[in-house]
Amino acid sequence: MPVTSPLRLARAAAFTAVCLGLGVVAHLFSGGVVTPGALALGLPAVFAAALPLSGRERTLRAILPLLAALQVALHALFALSSPASSPWHVIAGHVMAGHAHAGPGFGMLLGHGWAVVLTALWLARGEAALWALLRRLAVRLTRIAADPAPPVFTPPASPHPDEPRLPRSVAPRHCVTRRGPPPRLLQPSA
Repeated sequence: MPVTSPLRLARAAAFTAVCLGLGVVAHLFSGGVVTPGALALGLPAVFAAALPLSGRERTLRAILPLLAALQVALHALFALSSPASSPWHVIAGHVMAGHAHAGPGFGMLLGHGWAVVLTALWLARGEAALWALLRRLAVRLTRIAADPAPPVFTPPASPHPDEPRLPRSVAPRHCVTRRGPPPRLLQPSA
């Protein structure tokens, strides 16, 4: 089994969290029930689908179909794991809701479609930002690696090294030293 980098694992985990969160929220919002068993099955399934695609930068063209397919799979998984429904009831109910009366079925499909498209756009923008940051970091590290020794600062040599240095004033140059009585009063009178 190939070794997977932490960046690939983090990207796959982020996609899994967004995809699974979108599926759960959409399913609960539409009145469905999500069981813990369905979540336990959906989490590794989405992660396993996202991990092979996390090796390089993905665009909207790759993210949108994967997200849409996984949302359909998660919707079916959540519907089939609902305690009040049998597989035949779920399939027949979806067929009837989609074809017999187009109201709720079409509205749900439209809502899921918009959610998938907006989430895919959001993920694609995050992908582009991450890869732009990594490219900038690679350029910077390449420059550092090309010139590994930082310049060493050496003070300039004195033009006359044998001459004694003048003592510096105790007070810094930027301080104003006008404390005390005026200079005229300090001089003794003759």
